[in-house]
Amino acid sequence: MIHIDRLERYWLIAVGIVFGGFTAALLASVFVFGIRLPSPVGRIDPAKIDQTEFATPGLTEEFDGNYTLRIVAKMWSYDLGKNVEKEGSIPVITVPTGSKVTIKATSKDITHGFYLEQHDVNVMMLPGQISQVEVKFDRPGKYHIICHEYCGPGHQGMIAAILVQ
Repeated sequence: MIHIDRLERYWLIAVGIVFGGFTAALLASVFVFGIRLPSPVGRIDPAKIDQTEFATPGLTEEFDGNYTLRIVAKMWSYDLGKNVEKEGSIPVITVPTGSKVTIKATSKDITHGFYLEQHDVNVMMLPGQISQVEVKFDRPGKYHIICHEYCGPGHQGMIAAILVQ
């Protein structure tokens, strides 16, 4: 039998407990709380984006209280479509309180980020990859969409908003 010093044994036990805690937290997050990583739902050729569903970005109502928002990220803005309001240079989409919005987003040129304030939405948008998340807007307010991936010298102004009323 191998001799293990008393302090080594304590460290092995501590590492085992920490490893077991991490494993339990990971399993609980997946099986109890249903947390999933976002994954791409499709791919497109970014050079031919005008021949895809993203040729006309914007908000469309699918059925009662369910909407689809198609967004195209490009240096250094979010294209939310033609029927958007503007607050200064910030495009704003309006949705009713209680609506469920499926956000489909892609990038036309380089890697961009999509972070929605006060919601559990944080997606990386890669050229040619279609990212999709579903969001329920239960509280009225204005929620900013912020690019969290550095995309060049105009990155700090890459903002849009969703107004819930």
